[in-house]
Amino acid sequence: MVQERGRSERKNMAAVLRAAGAATRTRSFRQGLSTFSAFSPAPPATPPPKADPSTNLFVSGLSKRTTSEGLREAFSKFGEIVQARVVTDRVSGYSKGFGFVKYCTIREAEEGIKGMDGKFLDGWVIFAEFARPRPPPLQQQNYAQSSESNYS
Repeated sequence: MVQERGRSERKNMAAVLRAAGAATRTRSFRQGLSTFSAFSPAPPATPPPKADPSTNLFVSGLSKRTTSEGLREAFSKFGEIVQARVVTDRVSGYSKGFGFVKYCTIREAEEGIKGMDGKFLDGWVIFAEFARPRPPPLQQQNYAQSSESNYS
């Protein structure tokens, strides 16, 4: 009886391991497909250039507990701040891990980068750099109204 129980447990364990292996293979296969979607934009050939100096800073690496007031307080040591904003998740209200700080002058913004880039804020190492302007939205072609048709 003890031997039968041991065999039964080994069979069950083997079945569990086979199922786990199949699930892992299926998951990695799906992940492979999702990363090479026809709808995914091509990765940039070169990293984006550094942003031109401006009064607006992009701050990344923020803790999910960091608030706009905490961001303002940390960066206010380096100049007069016009606006400090942590981008938050609409549902949870927590930080998405990045934000923006706008100074009055470029010189103050440069000091803010020097003073805070690579420093700790709320227990996390943060990164500060000049913010890049948003690229214009891509124009989507309306294929239904296209003058050229493949069905002539």
